[in-house]
Amino acid sequence: MRSYPTGPTGTRAAALAAALLLFAGAGPAVADDGRPDRDFTIEDLRITESSGLAASRAHPGVYWTHNDSDDGPYVFAVDSRTGKTLATITMRGVGEPRDVEGISIGPDGDIYVGDIGDNLDGSWDHVWIYRFPEPKQLRDATVTAVQYDVKYADGARNAEALMVHPKTGRVYIASKNEDGGGLYEGPAKLTAGSTNVFRRVGEVPWVTDGAFSPDGTRLALRSYFSAREYAFENGRLGADRPVAAPFQRQAESVTYTADGTALMFGSEGARSGVVRVEVEGGPGNGSDSGSGSGAPPKGGERGGADKAGDGDGEGGGNAALGAAVLVGAAALWLALKRRRGQG
Repeated sequence: MRSYPTGPTGTRAAALAAALLLFAGAGPAVADDGRPDRDFTIEDLRITESSGLAASRAHPGVYWTHNDSDDGPYVFAVDSRTGKTLATITMRGVGEPRDVEGISIGPDGDIYVGDIGDNLDGSWDHVWIYRFPEPKQLRDATVTAVQYDVKYADGARNAEALMVHPKTGRVYIASKNEDGGGLYEGPAKLTAGSTNVFRRVGEVPWVTDGAFSPDGTRLALRSYFSAREYAFENGRLGADRPVAAPFQRQAESVTYTADGTALMFGSEGARSGVVRVEVEGGPGNGSDSGSGSGAPPKGGERGGADKAGDGDGEGGGNAALGAAVLVGAAALWLALKRRRGQG
């Protein structure tokens, strides 16, 4: 479910969003080159609030996603070659989802879906995680999912990032707060029929999604305006470095490609774009962190920003444009601040 920063942070975000949106649509769309794991546009008009991404382990070039809010117990398999939906999975046995915000795949090949959103930061005393095996065949199906009850050791909170470690299978959640969130570690093994307590093990910035690298040594966390990649060892965060995340109007999701050479950044909105960004030190990749594929998704746009409103065809990862947009946004914010001071 969408939520917005308030107070001074909200004012700055609004100014940034206004400046960024001035650049929406700058540059023509580039046709799909037919290769997997490249920039693409989600063509399925049912997917209007893609809030999480997970690269398939069983089907190369396929990404699992879902809508947020109360869309229903649905998960979609999208082909990055065409942007078309190959399968719609309906989960049964999970009650009625409230605010599905994250998705990840564990080392056992199971898909984990995080019904973990809570925009009131404490209105729900528990949240849920759903789990089912990744289908071997991509076709519409109804599957029985296991439901896990989740609570936080330090009280209820809002979260949008669910990450399953690809080696240990332990589940992590990153909470979302404008003053900084926490990284929460679940028990070694989730248990159905009892409460699974997640404990805070690290401090993180405002986070809208996250993902582990396939080897489990890195954790990427994104927000509306930026992304960072952390070293991860023995269940704890290490040194971090920035990643040149694309500018997207409703920056919501991120996952590593199955080979770990790049990050795929997604956005909400009808026909939203997914943008590939190369990562430093990825297997077989000697490029610098933040080197994008250079083309906006078909039907997409360069620029974009905060979750300031729904839009068609988000996407685009042009670093030079991004730098210019940030400069313009900063100038606009300073001008607004001075004007308020004079008033």
